[in-house]
Amino acid sequence: MLKIAQLVVAVLLIVAILLQNRGAGLSGVFGGAGNVYMAKRGLEKKLFVFTIILSIIFFAVSLLLQFV
Repeated sequence: MLKIAQLVVAVLLIVAILLQNRGAGLSGVFGGAGNVYMAKRGLEKKLFVFTIILSIIFFAVSLLLQFV
């Protein structure tokens, strides 16, 4: 049961990471406008918090699998 939970959380974590905005990417390297210090708002902030929560859950499930 924990292995299935770990798999589901891992897939959700991958999707959440891939959905996040990558910002300027490499444009700062080639002289583009590097808006590095932009504040997260709305859906982007919720997705960021969701990613952190998923990573904590993944870590906890992984630890539980080690001790069970």
